[in-house]
Amino acid sequence: MKITIIYDNTAFRKDLQADWGFAALVEIENTPKILFDTGGNGRILLGNMEKLGIDPGSIDEVFISHSHFDHTGGLSDFLNVNKRAKIYIPPSFHGLKNREVIIIEKPTKIHENVFSTGELDGIEQSMGVITDKGIVLIVGCSHPYMGHILDKAKQFGKLYAIIGGMHGFSEFELFKDLELICPTHCTQNKAELKKLYPQRYIEGGAGRVVEI
Repeated sequence: MKITIIYDNTAFRKDLQADWGFAALVEIENTPKILFDTGGNGRILLGNMEKLGIDPGSIDEVFISHSHFDHTGGLSDFLNVNKRAKIYIPPSFHGLKNREVIIIEKPTKIHENVFSTGELDGIEQSMGVITDKGIVLIVGCSHPYMGHILDKAKQFGKLYAIIGGMHGFSEFELFKDLELICPTHCTQNKAELKKLYPQRYIEGGAGRVVEI
């Protein structure tokens, strides 16, 4: 599988624009292409896609983690150029009109090797990809308690990696069994995570590609 960070607070590639928010393209063999969140600005989202060689029309599905603008602000512009994408949303996300959406309330497989944790704590869902190495968990902001997120994901197997925004998460021992940690976007304790897990930590940023 391959995860390409399209939108982030920092830019891993200097030709891409950084901005507060998060979006990533998730590509898995024999599975539809999934856009995880859409950042805060459609112009930046589509501009970074163009520089990354990503055709927005080739994306099959959109997975929205939660309703905050820094994760949904680019959705309208994206849907203007992609009329066919299936959209997965948590129950707390409102505002999409004239588009068919799939509301996910509980832990659910959306493909044989892809699942949602379901909406946790009334605010956010995370997405997991089941790989030969274990589960790669993709998080938007981790507003729910991290232990809650991890426990829901563990229902589908052993955790291997976590990628995404983690806000003020500081119970670092919860990550002791993970093999890859890529904190992005709103994560406040990147330096501490890097110090504790130097061999497992990788920098995020727009343009970073993670292959599992």
